[in-house]
Amino acid sequence: MTRITVMVSGGGTNLQAVIDAAEAGTLGDASVVLVISSNAGAYALERAARHGIPSVVIGREEYPDPEERTGAILDALKGAETDLVVLAGYMSVLPPALIRAYRDRIINIHPALLPKFGGMGMYGIRVHRAVLAAGEAESGATVHFVDEGVDTGRIILQERVPVLEGDSPETLAARVLEAEHRILPEAIRRLTKAD
Repeated sequence: MTRITVMVSGGGTNLQAVIDAAEAGTLGDASVVLVISSNAGAYALERAARHGIPSVVIGREEYPDPEERTGAILDALKGAETDLVVLAGYMSVLPPALIRAYRDRIINIHPALLPKFGGMGMYGIRVHRAVLAAGEAESGATVHFVDEGVDTGRIILQERVPVLEGDSPETLAARVLEAEHRILPEAIRRLTKAD
């Protein structure tokens, strides 16, 4: 079995998409064994609880010291015997020590067609504002491996989404989110099938 830990900071709709896919059997033998949140108020924790998935909060409030925070995350990942780490709306840049420990075993979902509209400061609604401001004809979602850069890792899967006339950042975000919910479980399925 491929043991997945999902790292979150907010609502957890991508976490829900992964849980639903695992429960439906479309992820093969992969399942979510742990949820790590950087935010004690994240609704994603409620989603995990509803499905009987253990969760832990490891954020700046609980661990102000970055090294201690990294150590706590590594301990949680090891304790859950994690095979694959999935960042699903996780709003912190991972420290190099964590990336080294799980090289090519950490993936992220990003709400744009990387390499466009990635990097520091490009998250959430900011991405969609930038896409519209640039006059792009399309946007989309990307699942990629996490490396030491920000949104620079090898691309696993992308889905294109048209930018429609009259789109606001919010309407574009909603359409891109639907694509995220499709490609994140699919990327996991492909990766775990290759094992």
